[in-house]
Amino acid sequence: FSPRINYKLSSQDKNTTFRLSAGNGFRVANVFTEDHAALTGARDVIFAEELKPEQSWNVNANLVKKIYTDNGTFIGLDGSAFYTYFTNRIIPDYESNPNQIIYANLNGSAVSKGISLNLDAAWANGLTVTAGGTLMDVSIEEEGIRTRQLLTERFSGVWSVGYEFFRSGLTVDYTGNVYSPMRLPLLGPLDDRPAYSTWYSLQNIQLTKTLGEKWEIYGGVKNLLNFTPPANSIARAFDPFDKNALTFDPTYVFAPNQGIRGFLGVRFTVSD
Repeated sequence: FSPRINYKLSSQDKNTTFRLSAGNGFRVANVFTEDHAALTGARDVIFAEELKPEQSWNVNANLVKKIYTDNGTFIGLDGSAFYTYFTNRIIPDYESNPNQIIYANLNGSAVSKGISLNLDAAWANGLTVTAGGTLMDVSIEEEGIRTRQLLTERFSGVWSVGYEFFRSGLTVDYTGNVYSPMRLPLLGPLDDRPAYSTWYSLQNIQLTKTLGEKWEIYGGVKNLLNFTPPANSIARAFDPFDKNALTFDPTYVFAPNQGIRGFLGVRFTVSD
């Protein structure tokens, strides 16, 4: 039984829309496709029990506002607030045993709640801006103890700024995202790595030149700030066969390991 109710209210000009939804749902988790750490590390994968489907109750409120100006400017605002309560949540346990990833249904509850706001703006001169941010709290409660879920940040933001030079056929795109600290899996008291990640941002820039109706050439730079995780993010990288105290383990990695790099490409569009 999975009831759901949805309510929508729009203004007469359709420029303002409010949505409210609530209900419950079930989900069968596939841990090997959803949690790549189970296959990329040196830990043994343990299923402590036959996994039951996850169940959640959730409510979501959303408000969308569209603004059009006389000079051709468009501004769109999209705000949401959400709350989800989980039972039977399947969460990998990295901390009970540093040599194992243990999967079992949570003997308790998990909550994911937060707010998000997104902006979408476009000007007649070719400038477009999109930006968004999400503030959320993802927690687990088991045996009366409440903890933050591993590898889940409290805040994340994303943006994209583009400008098209109509006469020259050149487009510039600057994109990026930012993440707040997240709790990371450690390997016990001998692990000297920080328990939380730092604030970090991944940013990219791309130039695109149109050549005729079907050809484009593009190039740019990825990871402009050259951010990479700490050198010791992969525990015992020099000791993959566990000859010393700590076990080899890459589950601590929270961001791409590739630093700043350039790229260049050609695009051909096939149309009828």
